[in-house]
Amino acid sequence: MITKFKEIWGKTDDIILRYPMVLTTALIAAISAVVAIEIDHQDNQFLVTKLAFAGCLGISLMFGIKMLSQRIGKGFLLEILGAAFLVWFYFYLPNSEKQFTEVNGFVIFALVILSHLFVSFSGFLNKKPELNFWQFNKNLFINIFLTAVFTGVLVLGVVLAILAVDKLFDFNFNNNLYPKTILFLAISGSTFIFLIFNDKGIFQLEKDGSYPQILKFFTQFVLIPLLLIYVTILYFYAGKILINWELPRGWVSYLILIYSVVGILALLLVHPLKEESAKSWVKVFSKIFYYTLIPLLVLLFVAIFTRILEYGYTEPRYFVLLLAIWLTTVVFYFIFYKKATIKFVPISLFIFGVFALIFPYANAFSTAKRSQKTELQQILTKNQLLENGKINFEKAIQDSVAIEIANKFQFLNERKQQAFLLNYIPETHLSKFKKILEKERYMVNSEIRISFQNIIKSKEKNDYQSNYQGVFSNKRNYDIQNYEKLIVFSNTDIQNEEQLDDYILKTKPIKDGYIFSGYIINLESPTKVTQSYDLTPFLKKQLEKDNADQLSTPLEEISTEFDLHQYHFKVYFSEIINNKVNKKDNISVRDIVILVKKK
Repeated sequence: MITKFKEIWGKTDDIILRYPMVLTTALIAAISAVVAIEIDHQDNQFLVTKLAFAGCLGISLMFGIKMLSQRIGKGFLLEILGAAFLVWFYFYLPNSEKQFTEVNGFVIFALVILSHLFVSFSGFLNKKPELNFWQFNKNLFINIFLTAVFTGVLVLGVVLAILAVDKLFDFNFNNNLYPKTILFLAISGSTFIFLIFNDKGIFQLEKDGSYPQILKFFTQFVLIPLLLIYVTILYFYAGKILINWELPRGWVSYLILIYSVVGILALLLVHPLKEESAKSWVKVFSKIFYYTLIPLLVLLFVAIFTRILEYGYTEPRYFVLLLAIWLTTVVFYFIFYKKATIKFVPISLFIFGVFALIFPYANAFSTAKRSQKTELQQILTKNQLLENGKINFEKAIQDSVAIEIANKFQFLNERKQQAFLLNYIPETHLSKFKKILEKERYMVNSEIRISFQNIIKSKEKNDYQSNYQGVFSNKRNYDIQNYEKLIVFSNTDIQNEEQLDDYILKTKPIKDGYIFSGYIINLESPTKVTQSYDLTPFLKKQLEKDNADQLSTPLEEISTEFDLHQYHFKVYFSEIINNKVNKKDNISVRDIVILVKKK
């Protein structure tokens, strides 16, 4: 037993010395995730969460750098560059959740994909044998699977042990102990287990090894047959389009991309088998796969450009188009280049991804902004809504056009195009929109819609209208006489808090995932006694005033009054919307203004 313990400890010590930066970033990520659970203040919590994001990105980045340095040396310099990149990434992210936009989300997602692609080829930029490259990635794939299994067992075992001690010995642990334990072990524990499996790094991972039988069986008799069924369905759909002479549905592009990417993955998995004469099934698939993609690529480009020509570029559409171009490049590379290497797949995708993020003028974000600006200008001009270059909010407008303009404003404001948008706002609305665009970005969409005074509902209802109810009030002047305090909660998608003497006032949305079914106001006394008022019945009653001929119905005032503990409250709302999801209420409100006085 002592000998075994020394052997494990010796290996642990070796892992720490070999992968210090990988373990450091994992530890930073794990500790940050745990600390974020304990922090109550939203902005401080987000700062720590940023650190967790950077640490998690650093795990794959530093591991890839380690593989590269084992091949070419210069480990210290490469790790310094990697650390500098992570510092940049931390400061690139905004300092509060309110400033976090979907653009930041796209960048995080893209960098995670790129860092993992970098790992796959970082040690093989020189002319190492292709089989070594395949063995390296095959062993990584197996080690990731084993890491997931071992980590799952470790996390489950530790959590059950804590639960047993808690219940059997009446320790009454804080409930936060469980998510903190899970996060810490899932991040730092899984990293350490993964590194133990990879032990000495690239020189161990690229060694020849027997082809795993389970992988062979899965690829030959499950994955490839499923792909053949899948491509048959896509071909039948393509035939239906030709017969009916109709444009393809938008989601077909995602189906084609899934087939293409999974098919390429399958080919990579069976790469050593394709030359074995006994594996005719694999040989046939390897020969025909790229040819089967050619007609589907035509269908893919038609589907993509149908959406782009109608609505313009957004980041998702840009990435889908870029993937289509990359797929076309891969297809023709493997069809026409006789000395094709499988290293081309991850390396070319990495290059395309870097292009999408940083190439001047033509990157995803510049293209999307430029396209949506043009789309907004065309919509306003086509519908004759501009007078002296400003939007005339009093002109009659179809609801679909109002929604589209609001969506464009929301999109461009998320991408910091406030100056461009304000050029279209008339003087009478300018001060209001300056504040909203700069400080209350989540209100832009609804504010544009309610600013139009004469919205006409289409006679033929679309899915949006049939699921939509809305009322709004432009009341901004509140009678505060006899009231002691005015509180404004603008971000109503989260729980808000305000101190009232020794009491704590909270507004809490009732959520089920991304669906909001109502709102509750809680007032907690100094003795921790909470009284609640459910605003949901009031909100639903106001929505019943929705006018079938208008997108959002104007009301003179939307307010209600009630008492909690020793206080009297009057609550005003700027807008109430019920945009149903699967026939379930999805109620959102904008601007909760609360007047408070003691009874």
